[in-house]
Amino acid sequence: MDSRGAASLLKDTIPIIDLSASGSFEGYDLLRRGFTSVKSEFLPSHPLELIEKNFQLNQDKTNFATLRNIQGLHAPLKLQMEFRAVKQAQRLPFLHSSNLALDTLRGNDGSISFEDILNDPSQSEVMGEPHMMMEYKLGLL
Repeated sequence: MDSRGAASLLKDTIPIIDLSASGSFEGYDLLRRGFTSVKSEFLPSHPLELIEKNFQLNQDKTNFATLRNIQGLHAPLKLQMEFRAVKQAQRLPFLHSSNLALDTLRGNDGSISFEDILNDPSQSEVMGEPHMMMEYKLGLL
C-alpha cells in the first residue's frame, strides 16, 4: 500500500459542511455580519460615501500614473509588486496588524491620522475567539 492509500484511510468520512444548517433553517450570524439596518436597504448611500471608500485606491492609481509618466513602466510595476508582497505578510486574524511596511511604501509613515490616534473604527477593541477566527479564515466554518 502506498502513502496515498494510507492517507485516504485516515481521512474523516463525514464532511463538516453537512453538519451546518443551510437554507431556510439557517440563522442570521450576528457575530460575523453585524446588526441589520432596514434604512440602509431602502435608501441610497450618499454620493461621497463611495468616493471615501475608494480614496486610497484612487490615490494609488493617480500616483502610479504619475510615476509611469515620469520614470517609465518599470517603476509602478516594481512598486505594485512590493505592495502585493507587503499585503500578503499579515498577522493571525485575531491580532491587529498595523501594516507599517505598507504605510512606509505609501509614504504615510510620517503623518498622524485618525487611525493612529483612535484606531480603525472597523476594528474591535476586544480580541475575538482565536480558534473560531482561524477556522473561518481557512474555510472550515
